Amino acid sequence: MQISVKTLFKQIGAAALATALILPGLSSQAGAAGISVDASLPNYIKIEGVAGNLNSIGSDTLNNLMTFWGEGFRKLYPNVNIQIEGKGSSTAPPALIEGTAQLGPMSRPMKNEEIDTFEGKYGFKPTPIGVALDSLAVYVNKDNPVDALSLPEIDAIFSKSRKGGYPRDIVTWGQVGAEERLAGQPISVYGRNSASGTYGYFKKHALFKGDYKDIVKEQPGSASVVLSVTEDQAGIGYSGIGYKTSGVKALAVSREEGGKSFEPDYANVLSGNYPLGRMLYVYVVKKPNEPMQPLVKEFLKYVLSTAGQETVVKDGYLPLPAEVAAAELVKLD
Repeated sequence: MQISVKTLFKQIGAAALATALILPGLSSQAGAAGISVDASLPNYIKIEGVAGNLNSIGSDTLNNLMTFWGEGFRKLYPNVNIQIEGKGSSTAPPALIEGTAQLGPMSRPMKNEEIDTFEGKYGFKPTPIGVALDSLAVYVNKDNPVDALSLPEIDAIFSKSRKGGYPRDIVTWGQVGAEERLAGQPISVYGRNSASGTYGYFKKHALFKGDYKDIVKEQPGSASVVLSVTEDQAGIGYSGIGYKTSGVKALAVSREEGGKSFEPDYANVLSGNYPLGRMLYVYVVKKPNEPMQPLVKEFLKYVLSTAGQETVVKDGYLPLPAEVAAAELVKLD
């Protein structure tokens, strides 16, 4: 069963939320945003005999995290060789199906047709492991005076379909409240390509399943989107919160025009108030009622441990509460 961020608060309850938020003494490690990992997360315990090759193909959003996890895991197990390729979430299902990767990182859930193809090959469904939380951020240049947008406004900026119901196309910054020199400037729109899970997630949740405008400048990766907005004062783009830099500003977002806006922070993702919060996954091949491949299992146990979730925070993403991590660990057996 895939865990959606929307249901996280119901799953973990108010007590878990309290321990997951920014409270002193939860952990020895805290990120730049003051986020501490849940003190109830398990410590990873090294075992004997772990060696071999581990291949990961999939999400660009998770590329840096997979690399950092790989480095930490190899410090424990020098006889493990890890190869990581991050060209987009849509490359993960074929890699798992063809057997060219044991790990398939994805920034969106698998589509039904991808699951059907997988099941046609193996006779069972893929196993999604939630590994981190993300607030998919809408970025503008750091000098842009706009601080918040509604989903209908975002839709009217990025989509030619405008299924969010905004009454007109938004093409200049003055239409969303920018004044003086920026007011009359056309909005430069940056996005990802269709191989990206972030492209698909944004299309579904921010564009209400509408079509992107033809003027969207597709970028090869999340870092390229952020760099483009950094260098373009009239720019706007989207990517995972882990790619945020000092050159951009992540906007607060409201679900409705005139509604309350919420910052893309940890508390708002956990509560479901930030409308573009999401789970990040690593998909694996695991036959039901049979043990997971030991190397894959140990890597994922490391990811879901205190050390693994501290890496999540260091990379700018949002760690799993212990209760959620525990539910994911059960899937490994």
